[in-house]
Amino acid sequence: MEEQIQGLRQLIETKETLVNSKFISIASGKGGVGKTNFAVNFAYTLANEFGKKVLLIDADIGMGNVHILLNMNPEKNMKHLLNGEDINDIITHVKGFDVLFGFSGIDSLIELEDLAVHRILSGLDKVSSQYDYIIIDNGAGISTKVMSFLRASNKAYLVTTSEPTALMDAYALIKSLNRLYGYSKFKIVVNMCRNKNEEIEVFEKLNNSTRKFLDLNLSLAGGLSYSKNLQKAVENKAIVVEEFPTDSYSLDMKRIASIEVGEPIKEENPNFWEKVFTFLKRG
Repeated sequence: MEEQIQGLRQLIETKETLVNSKFISIASGKGGVGKTNFAVNFAYTLANEFGKKVLLIDADIGMGNVHILLNMNPEKNMKHLLNGEDINDIITHVKGFDVLFGFSGIDSLIELEDLAVHRILSGLDKVSSQYDYIIIDNGAGISTKVMSFLRASNKAYLVTTSEPTALMDAYALIKSLNRLYGYSKFKIVVNMCRNKNEEIEVFEKLNNSTRKFLDLNLSLAGGLSYSKNLQKAVENKAIVVEEFPTDSYSLDMKRIASIEVGEPIKEENPNFWEKVFTFLKRG
């Protein structure tokens, strides 16, 4: 058995990394910056506001918590995929998009990191033709698993805040991927912004560092406003863009998603005459 595992590891190490244009990785240098909230609300917005076919992956192997934010107790999760079950039998449809749930708790499978990630990516590549976007919510920080998922993704949304430690850890993640693998497809999301100026200032701090020391220019995906309603939604195990669609966080999320898909935001409240005109056209 050990010889077989070693052989598979060598095969994975020598094989070129799979890169799928539909994969978008969500990452953060540290925990507590709102990464998973962003991933869930981003997936919901792409699906429900822009009509995209979306699959959300909880790729925080052994520490998954997407199911908590969605108030779900799924019968099947990532562990079943790692045990050899077909990915199509594990995916769950919820709130307009599909989810491959992660699992919580230490498991012996984690010891086979390379094999686990390879099996997950192979499964995702298998179903990718069914989707417009596959959103991968990675674990926080830098690990071999996180790097593997990021390298396989066409782009990475990196969530950070104005806290110095969050910026330092975000820079460390960018530096590691860029220096080791030449990865440069980062889009920065500045979370918990008090105003537009803070969004720009935080992005410029990070971008100036990567430009100076890595010769790398970053892209700003957008900022997300500090919101008390976000905390209410988390406490209620709800999605803030669904529960509070006009909240500043929700509107910011729609703008970020709009830029991603290249489509304008739908008009929330068409005026009276627009409603009349729409009704007459149906007649």
